[in-house]
Amino acid sequence: MNAFKQMAEMGHEQVAFFRNDDVGLRAIIAIHNTTLGPGLGGCRLYPYASEADALRDVLRLSRGMTYKASIAGLDLGGGKAVIIGDPGIKSEALFRAFGQAVQSLGGRYITAEDMNTNVEDMNNIHRETDFVTGGGQATGGSGDPSPVTAWGVFHGIRATLEVVFGSPDVRGRKVAIQGCGNVGRYLAGYLAEAGASLYYTDINGARVQRVIDQHGGVAIEGDEFYGLDVDVLAPCAVGGIINKHTIPLLKAPIICGGANNILNDEVPDGEALAEKGVTYGPDYVVNAGGLINVYSELKGYPRAKAMDDAANIFNTTKSIINKAKSEGITTIEAANHLAEARINAVAKLRSFHLG
Repeated sequence: MNAFKQMAEMGHEQVAFFRNDDVGLRAIIAIHNTTLGPGLGGCRLYPYASEADALRDVLRLSRGMTYKASIAGLDLGGGKAVIIGDPGIKSEALFRAFGQAVQSLGGRYITAEDMNTNVEDMNNIHRETDFVTGGGQATGGSGDPSPVTAWGVFHGIRATLEVVFGSPDVRGRKVAIQGCGNVGRYLAGYLAEAGASLYYTDINGARVQRVIDQHGGVAIEGDEFYGLDVDVLAPCAVGGIINKHTIPLLKAPIICGGANNILNDEVPDGEALAEKGVTYGPDYVVNAGGLINVYSELKGYPRAKAMDDAANIFNTTKSIINKAKSEGITTIEAANHLAEARINAVAKLRSFHLG
């Protein structure tokens, strides 16, 4: 595990490791780029197989947050945190210790909810630091950002449908959702209300049944997801699931979901999708609703503004896909170019002000 080499390759400013054996804390906080503002990104609790896996994940996720904030037009940089541990074993002390870790960075990193963390966890973090968002009303937070994240994904799907089929209308379209956690569950609700036919898979069968009970649809088994003859595959769980092994199985013309780092290897996987004729809605573009919600919370804006801003992901996604087509590049390349252009422009502006 060569941390400095990986940081250099991905352009990170800082990576901090924290441990507290008394409460079982083993955490990594990665700050990718703070040109646009403090690094903001969620705290993920996951039983990584190795420390190397945890480091790779936090580096990729934090870089994605930089690009996500830039594309969304927010004055935020990219950061992320991972806690190595069992999601079934949580404690107030664990998250308070993590809050102390966040506080030690002096505001360079602001944390929020992510996989296997929730409002209660954010409230416990808030006991030790103000550099946290997404807590309950008692801490001045806006609560669960998942409805806004899913709202943005819903509009990203609409944009891909318009580009591929000539209409953004969801009615009658077949959509398969991988992952029925908070984002997947809310996305199912928006799609069902709009008239889509839904298919679900999740490692937790109870989650699938809950979504079916709420919104209708059909349960499918694990890897059946990749070869489904549907209009849209919407990954909303772990990343890296679109790769050299799964791409040959694809039949759906669109991939657009709420998971981070859907492509296992950005360049070859993006090119393979383009060669196969699959339209990919770049994940950090379409799932930016959660970050938009957090930014609205930081600025004191109402939830309604966050929902309106997340709906604009439709226009952003559509423009990126069209840019990719006109320039003969992949959609992830098109998104990266736009994100990097804004960061570079602001960097020059700040350089001018600083003399």
